[in-house]
Amino acid sequence: MTSELEGNGVAALLAEAKLAAAFNDPAERVRLRKAAGLSLEQVARAVGVGRQTVANWEAGGMPSSPSRGKYLRLLEGLAQIHPAPTPEQEAHTAAQPQAAPSSPQAPAAESPVARQARAGHARHQNRRRTSSTEQVYAELREKIAAAVDQELSRAGGDADAAAGALVKRAIPDVMGLFARTRAQARYEHTAYPALPDILRKPSKSDPDLIWEARPSWRHPGFRRHPDGEVAVTALDVNAAYLSALKTWLPIGKLTHSVGGEHDRKRAGVHLITPPVWEHADLPSPLGDREEAGPVWVTEPTLRLLLRLAGPKHRLVEAPVIHESWTSNATETFLDSLRQILAAARADALAAGDDVANTYVKAMYSKFVSTLGESSHNRDIARPDWMHLIRSQAFANLWSRAHKAHQAGLGVMCALGTDELHLAGDWRQTWAEGRGLAEMKVKTDRDGNPVLYTVTAVGEGR
Repeated sequence: MTSELEGNGVAALLAEAKLAAAFNDPAERVRLRKAAGLSLEQVARAVGVGRQTVANWEAGGMPSSPSRGKYLRLLEGLAQIHPAPTPEQEAHTAAQPQAAPSSPQAPAAESPVARQARAGHARHQNRRRTSSTEQVYAELREKIAAAVDQELSRAGGDADAAAGALVKRAIPDVMGLFARTRAQARYEHTAYPALPDILRKPSKSDPDLIWEARPSWRHPGFRRHPDGEVAVTALDVNAAYLSALKTWLPIGKLTHSVGGEHDRKRAGVHLITPPVWEHADLPSPLGDREEAGPVWVTEPTLRLLLRLAGPKHRLVEAPVIHESWTSNATETFLDSLRQILAAARADALAAGDDVANTYVKAMYSKFVSTLGESSHNRDIARPDWMHLIRSQAFANLWSRAHKAHQAGLGVMCALGTDELHLAGDWRQTWAEGRGLAEMKVKTDRDGNPVLYTVTAVGEGR
């Protein structure tokens, strides 16, 4: 019995290998799908993978996965329905005579109605046309609005219930938006690249080796005082993770390099010896790390350190790069998704629609958190992207703290992705509001603004 089962297993493997060889040409995979009038989404649902995985299979390699056999069997069935044309058929099609152009005729006199139609056509052609990109953005923003209306209707107008339902569907919905923005994209990405060991967790409860530079900093002279001399305001950065989607992301499989100069056209993670930070009035760009010595950091952290070591700032020595895992990269890979979600967020804020705003926030925050090895997102497993986007949010907060310091404000605290406590008139530096470039005052549980006073600290205070 055992030998019979083993024989069946071998036969199945041989059959799958035979099909893989038969459909080794990516162009043939595309031809079969299009001949059957199937979309990438339809094929993806049929074989149990994400749309992007099917797109990757049609673009080139077809790595082994539990769903590959189903995909190959689908191709086999489509090939029986839509066989490839023979060389004779292709030659016959190419040899078909083209229709000869008809001899020109004198134009007929144009009637008044025809002239009116021609004028209307000219006005239409001269009107500002909506670009294809704008059409996609409008379409996807309408989808977001439709999802909100649908859940509110199902919940009988209960805003809390509708918001809860929208949060639960945020991951598949945002992945649908992402796939749509990538439909005509210039860059392709690998959904499941082989990962270096530094990005693998030793266990489910342990982190990997990447340091994201999360800040948890208070000014060393920070002391609250009821009769303090300096008024401090706790501020919130709006939609920190949404803004952080604009960052340099590696597109393909990460490859290893040793030493050398930083290549700005590539991105990934780097083993560096960081410089010593000697500026007590500002948080360290490395966040709350206390251990000295080499550390694996992300692209945003390295770029921030290199910028601070450059001639414009000269705040630190340049870090020493020992090793890197990088790939060709672009800063705009997620830009279309970011702009769509930013526009939908602005729509929700303008309308005072808290349900829609909660939905949009869940989409961009969960998009980032599920890029790792999450069972909630089968379309992309890129823990390197997750680390890079988070680190970009931390780097953005540091840049705001530095901007405040340069404007003469006292930086009292920098916490997480979005919390900055400043002494002085911060409204001279930022507008107050909920826009992405604005800042808002942090409130406590009762909705009161977080304001307090401290004794004078720092240079010139």
